[in-house]
Amino acid sequence: MVYTIPFIILMLLCTIVVATNNNSMRLKFSSILVFGDSTVDTGNNNYILTVAKGNHLPYGRDFPGHVPTGRFSNGKLVPDLLASVLKLKDTVPPFLDPNLSKEDLLTGVNFASAASGFDDLTTVLSGAISVSKQIEYFKVYVAKLKSIARENEAKRILRDALVIISAGTNDFIFNFYDIPTRKLEFNISKYQDYLQNRLQNFLKELYDLGCRKFAVTGLPPIGCIPIQITANFVMDRKCVEDENSDSELYNRKLEKRLLQIQAMLPGSRVVYTDVYDPLMNLINQPEKYGFKETNRGCCGTDLFELVPLCNAITPTCDDASKFVFWDSVHPTEAAYQYFTKHIEVEVLPKFQFHMDNIFFK
Repeated sequence: MVYTIPFIILMLLCTIVVATNNNSMRLKFSSILVFGDSTVDTGNNNYILTVAKGNHLPYGRDFPGHVPTGRFSNGKLVPDLLASVLKLKDTVPPFLDPNLSKEDLLTGVNFASAASGFDDLTTVLSGAISVSKQIEYFKVYVAKLKSIARENEAKRILRDALVIISAGTNDFIFNFYDIPTRKLEFNISKYQDYLQNRLQNFLKELYDLGCRKFAVTGLPPIGCIPIQITANFVMDRKCVEDENSDSELYNRKLEKRLLQIQAMLPGSRVVYTDVYDPLMNLINQPEKYGFKETNRGCCGTDLFELVPLCNAITPTCDDASKFVFWDSVHPTEAAYQYFTKHIEVEVLPKFQFHMDNIFFK
């Protein structure tokens, strides 16, 4: 039988589609490694001296077993949900957990810390683990990994790990908007550049330690976070447009910067992860996605309750799945499920089908 060129091309395209539908991207990641702030902290702050703790009810109300774990939500976070999507594990444990198993270390752990940021000044009052300190814990992890696996296997695990980095919001809230310390030193554009310079250095350190696949989260619409709305509007609750505009500018810069960073790190894949648009989708069209309340949290009066003020005696809403926010800052598990689906569809394929790694090179 004679095959024409168009037929061969068609068969090739069908093969690619079948591979996509079979979720072959799951084969690309050996483990999941997480850095950042409370949006991705799965419990590291339980083990340090800080007021920023989520290891008490009603946090964890809808987590398996209905137990507070240190996650700042009613249930699982994006790293947990992604780990399930990738068939790695059901949850991503915090690195500071003293009871980590070898399997935990082999399939990935979490270094994030609530109230953290790229700017070391962000953690001065909270006592959280700054991103620069998280890299020090990561070095300890690498040494442990090499002691469990052979040197070459440890290198493979690091090379094929999905590295998630989610930070920056606290830097602006703590240092620029609500406590304007950095305004004495920077305008908003220069402070954005300062943070992204620190992010670049952080990525380079991770790269030098063997990581190659990075998903870097941009800023959410900070002006739509309930506590920021409360701080700016007493009665007419609406998003703070100036803060949202700042977030958009930061994200545009970040997209360009990540491409530049990738070019400087041979063999790396550095992917921008948008959370701004997905969150705005939920805020602007809540009914479309099954939500009802978008500018208040489920916990307490839903205006300013956060960490110690969201506690076991604080009343909560009946159905958190109808709320975008759990407390005055952090999304619900239902919102995180929506973000995870966005990442699965829009971000993960960018690792699988990177043009440098397939035969159309």
